[in-house]
Amino acid sequence: MASKDLRFFDFPEAEVLPDGHARRGMSVVAALSEWLVHTNRRLNGAWAQRYERGIPVTDLEPVEVDGTTGTLVHFKLDESLGSVTLPTAGDLARLGMIWPALEIEVVDRRTG
Repeated sequence: MASKDLRFFDFPEAEVLPDGHARRGMSVVAALSEWLVHTNRRLNGAWAQRYERGIPVTDLEPVEVDGTTGTLVHFKLDESLGSVTLPTAGDLARLGMIWPALEIEVVDRRTG
């Protein structure tokens, strides 16, 4: 997650996802974030790892198993990027229609 995924950067034939955008991977989100915590929950355990500006700052660490499965990503965009256009509720609703099994929950915890 912390390194450039060469399969999808500057590659005109990059896979296009159902939303019409080229596949870029979580490495982009990690690299453009001040911090990011990625948690994976599976039937056999759950683990999390923290990144700061795309670099892992913790090892993969076990977290409490809660009986759920899936992936959870918390992040704070790097403010040095300037103005960033966030997806609208409509954008997220369209993703939900394209991928019905995808559950999206957005919690905006910005202050000010």
